[in-house]
Amino acid sequence: MDSSARLDSASLSLDEAMRTRRSIRAFLPDPVPQPLIEQVLELASRAPSGNNAQPWKVYVITGAARQRLCDALRQAYDDPDQSRYRGEYDYYPKQWIPPFQDRRRKVGWDLYGLLGITRDDKARMHAQHARNYAFFDAPVGLMFTLNRIMSQGSWLDYGMFLQSVMLAARAHGLDTCPQAAFVPYHAVIARELELPAEEMLVCGMALGYADPRAVENTLYSEREPVAGFTRFVS
Repeated sequence: MDSSARLDSASLSLDEAMRTRRSIRAFLPDPVPQPLIEQVLELASRAPSGNNAQPWKVYVITGAARQRLCDALRQAYDDPDQSRYRGEYDYYPKQWIPPFQDRRRKVGWDLYGLLGITRDDKARMHAQHARNYAFFDAPVGLMFTLNRIMSQGSWLDYGMFLQSVMLAARAHGLDTCPQAAFVPYHAVIARELELPAEEMLVCGMALGYADPRAVENTLYSEREPVAGFTRFVS
């Protein structure tokens, strides 16, 4: 299906978009039309935010700019001295506890299992993780930033915006992968994108069309049943 046909295709229902959204780790090279990207972001901009602050800012990276960024990130990722790179916030806890640790391990080993990567194959693990820095071959990379003056409430708002981006993309036939892997390389991204000093990186995201032949795209992570995380009080 060509890009124009995809642009005009019928949208998925909200239920379908939510049930079929997942993190895609292999994309087709097919370009995504800019009007479609703009449509996705326009829909996502309806996400709620405290006092309508709308704290999000998005960088859409394609073409030569995307390749330059990917090259710089891969060079940083392969640097033996990773102490030179540090994110400006901790995305993950310093100490994992159950059940969060169990879920984290399971999804990781489920992915590696599909790819045939064993626990002692550090080289292939490194190579697979490195695919983050090529946006898993997606033709569009998104970087999301936040003004440093904003506080915790704006991070909650940002989460709703990011989910809205992913659902709007899915509803229009696109797929995504939200990526915290970029967080340690804020300085690299700030340099390549010439970010203003007052902006900090929240995360990145791959955007494009899923490769239906890629085995890693068959991964559907498990979810806790409603009864497991909900308490009804009356």
